[in-house]
Amino acid sequence: MRTKTTRSTVRKVAITAVAASFLVATPLAAQAAGTATGTATATPTASATVTPASYPSDTQAPDLVPLLAGYQQLWTPSGKSDLHGTVLNSGVLALNDKLTVWINNNATKQQQFRALQNAEYQTADGTAYDQSVSIADALGSKLAAAYVKGTEDGALPLTTALINSSNGTSGAYVSTGTAKGLYSYPRPYLPSDPATPAVAGDAAGCAPTLVNASSLMANRTGKSYASADGNLNIKRVADTVDTTHEFSKSDVALSAGYASTGICTGGSFPSGHTTTAYQAGITLATILPELAPEILARASEAGNNRIVLGVHYPLDIVGGRIDGEAALAKRWSDPAYVKGVLLPARAELVKYLQTSTGLSLSKAIKTEKAYADNPYGGKTIPGGSAQIVNNRASAVSVYTERLTYGFPKTGVTGAKASVPAGAENLLITTFPTLTAAQRASVLAQTEIASGYPLDQTGSDQGSWERLNLAAATSATVLLSHNGQVKVIATGGTARVVKNYR
Repeated sequence: MRTKTTRSTVRKVAITAVAASFLVATPLAAQAAGTATGTATATPTASATVTPASYPSDTQAPDLVPLLAGYQQLWTPSGKSDLHGTVLNSGVLALNDKLTVWINNNATKQQQFRALQNAEYQTADGTAYDQSVSIADALGSKLAAAYVKGTEDGALPLTTALINSSNGTSGAYVSTGTAKGLYSYPRPYLPSDPATPAVAGDAAGCAPTLVNASSLMANRTGKSYASADGNLNIKRVADTVDTTHEFSKSDVALSAGYASTGICTGGSFPSGHTTTAYQAGITLATILPELAPEILARASEAGNNRIVLGVHYPLDIVGGRIDGEAALAKRWSDPAYVKGVLLPARAELVKYLQTSTGLSLSKAIKTEKAYADNPYGGKTIPGGSAQIVNNRASAVSVYTERLTYGFPKTGVTGAKASVPAGAENLLITTFPTLTAAQRASVLAQTEIASGYPLDQTGSDQGSWERLNLAAATSATVLLSHNGQVKVIATGGTARVVKNYR
């Protein structure tokens, strides 16, 4: 990935501001019908309805299992969906455990509450909220409040029908159920020792004699982050009620779901909540590219919050990000869907935000209190940073750190860029004046090195794991007369600089 540089390195240039040059299509009445994630429990809370329409990508959702095949180098499931299997890479899976316990044990009370908020999906009566709403604080103080009000009041029907994490045509496009069943990895809070007493209030189907992580006991016994019997030192975050009305006009009961049979028996890898968080996050970042780096960092926080609750590991979060990237790339590679659904939603949202704030979008952003997060109260995660976000540069930095969580490289190192086909369309609104090939080049120049767990560089599908969308959506790109593009900085405002030499 390229680092920051100064304008002095660019001679005789003309700047094209992406936000100013991005044109949106006229809103259409039609909206697409998508493939539900299986987590949906209700229809959107918006009072206005949108008539479904059909698009080619409706039936072209990516198969998540081969995208995540790198996990098979770390763990071989029993093949019975019974949360048992064989450890293949004890070092990587031990670090997976260590980081999970540290994040769970060191998250602040405020972060725990945010984690519970991000765990919520809509209720049947429409009084709750989902991740497409609870990540809204990425927009900053004023715009977030306006966006939430718009979703609550039904003033954003096109946006809601697109982005909703329960049933949005992009926000709920793919399901992780098949992959979870195949990889069948036990969740962190499950005991390794089947003799561990059951927790009062847990469903009978979650009894340690029935559901456990005994296949991992040998890899956990004697570790500082586990008990003497090999159980990870996970602290359960207590249920609570959200009375803040930050994302809903109603009080909302929040729970991590430890006692639920659906959670305890469902495989940990990949994270379904993270998949929907990234589907919502990438969607929102695409229709508001002016704030894309902050929104993407907030999506990464939502994924990380699953570790805060002790229901997922870092590798699960990486897997969920891969799922979200591949899903949205498929949607954005459908021109009819982009024209009929995506761009009308952007037009609707931008108009609403500007009307609500009485400011142009650019001015509203400048007067905002930006998205910020301090998940561990300043403590530094092993092998990483304190993951504090307080501006765009730090948002990109934290997002980048969470791409790998500091895992050692386990695959081929030093490999050339490996951008999956269609991934370039994830930048269609960030760099609307660039060609598909040029956008692919931006992704290639900003992606991380090869060899980290789950990297599939060299495969036919390319590597989703290496994509760094936060860096790409904050890049300054030098465009030469011959059409070549060069990323000369990241962490700022996305823009294209033309070299007239």
